[in-house]
Amino acid sequence: MTTASPTSVDSASIPTGSDPGGGVMSARYRALTLGIVSVVLVIAFEATAVNTAMPTAARQLDGLQLYAFAFSGYFTTTLFALVVSGQWCDRRGPLRPLFTGIAVFGVGLVVAGTAPGMWVFVAGRAIQGLGGGLVIVALYVVVGRAYPERLRPAVFAAFSSAWVLPSIVGPLVSGAVTQHLGWRWVFLAVPALILLPLAVMGPALTRSEREHPVLRGADFDRRRTLLAAMAAVGAGLLQYAGQRRDLVGLVPGIAGAALLVPAVLGLLPKGTLRAGRGLPTVILLRGVAAGAFFAAEAFIPLMMTTQRGFSPTLAGLTLTSGGLSWALGSWLQGRPGAERYRGAMIRGGFVLTAVAIAGAALVLVPAVPSWTASVAWGVGGVGMGLTVASVSVLMMRLSAPEDAGANSAALQMSDALGNVLLTGLAGVLFAALGGGSLAAAHEGAGADGSPGAFAAILLVMAAVAVLGALLAGRVRARS
Repeated sequence: MTTASPTSVDSASIPTGSDPGGGVMSARYRALTLGIVSVVLVIAFEATAVNTAMPTAARQLDGLQLYAFAFSGYFTTTLFALVVSGQWCDRRGPLRPLFTGIAVFGVGLVVAGTAPGMWVFVAGRAIQGLGGGLVIVALYVVVGRAYPERLRPAVFAAFSSAWVLPSIVGPLVSGAVTQHLGWRWVFLAVPALILLPLAVMGPALTRSEREHPVLRGADFDRRRTLLAAMAAVGAGLLQYAGQRRDLVGLVPGIAGAALLVPAVLGLLPKGTLRAGRGLPTVILLRGVAAGAFFAAEAFIPLMMTTQRGFSPTLAGLTLTSGGLSWALGSWLQGRPGAERYRGAMIRGGFVLTAVAIAGAALVLVPAVPSWTASVAWGVGGVGMGLTVASVSVLMMRLSAPEDAGANSAALQMSDALGNVLLTGLAGVLFAALGGGSLAAAHEGAGADGSPGAFAAILLVMAAVAVLGALLAGRVRARS
């Protein structure tokens, strides 16, 4: 599950316009709403399906040593696409970046689905990341430009709800396809699903573009675009260096750090990396939460297939509870009276996430029932729902109106960076502790592979979540 936030588009570029009345499913907005939600459904289904099919794909491509790259590569290119899409939307409106992003996303699926080897597969995932970054920003801009303010919460709620069905159906469909047709069809079938939302949304979106023309044709911020490119390249070099783990790897490692550190300092609010009180810590915690949870989630299906002999379908279903309970956590934090406990909910959410990740590691003990992982992930979903939604609320509260767009972009950037760096770290641990040798494991219980690699990944990510809980007290700025 990805954690999309508002976009990098300056709020001043979104016209307020008149409110013609009606709800999100009224005749005026129905086609646009259905189209937007359909796009989110496709992206959500692809994300849940990939988690299910990835262990089989990596084994058949003889690329388990690059397993983490298949996930972090997506978010690495997303870093760049987020910034480009925001500026493109400011300059030309969301129509072009949205349709371009959908097309690029489809190309990435085809490249991954036809990949003859693991590096080509990773390249396909990286192309998907470019498309996904363009799409998610443009979708939020569409909401900001096409819907009156009173309807935007309902549309954003539909975005979150659109993840529930894929969380249930995605693993079942993907697992069945992987077992009976092959993992490649999990990727190759999704582009056909993209055609429906395009057909539904296209005319309504074109009409919206005519009714709400871009008010200012802002030039691209070359410095910010360069920083985004530096962040993406730097993150990629660091991941490559971590996979090598030799003296030769020092060169790309040093180069990656030299690119990534100044880029992050330039893209995120001042004080973010040192957890400055107030907004900087809020931005930082988004990346900590997303990175810890999704880095652990990426390896759970592989753990269940190699250590417990699960089929791809059952391994994917282990994560279903997290998708459902995430919606529950988001609902709880929005209940009347919850606002006064915002900081406590963030800390509690991190604690639940840490407990869930550590609980999932218990299935590495043979005497522990396999369903423990599913229960644990349900607990983690509640924690993430509480944390991520509360962090977003605090970000908007702590942002001046003229800074809302830039701070929203920083929140999304922190999310992507957390995914890249912590999933990359998980990949380093996996390779260093012999995870690549699992390629030789048979489809039953992974007798040929040590569980140490999985235990290290999950316990480190649980520790990162504990760190988030300790930092949660700093979301309150000094008076």
